[in-house]
Amino acid sequence: MAFKCKLSGKRPLVGYNVSHAHNKTKRRQMPNVQRTRSYVPELNRWVRVRLSASTLRTITRKGLMAYLKSQGLTLRDVT
Repeated sequence: MAFKCKLSGKRPLVGYNVSHAHNKTKRRQMPNVQRTRSYVPELNRWVRVRLSASTLRTITRKGLMAYLKSQGLTLRDVT
């Protein structure tokens, strides 16, 4: 499963766990990606999309089609 948000493009970050003795071990910080169904009233249908939680909050406020338009994307790009 690819941990990537289809709309914002958020991906895993790579960094280190640093102990008190300053030993470093590699780790990955995963984005909070959820698979969700969003209703698009302009098309009168439901759409399944993999979104990060922060993008989902923005879509709840703006609407999916308005967010896509602001990002220069179409619905076909994200489904």
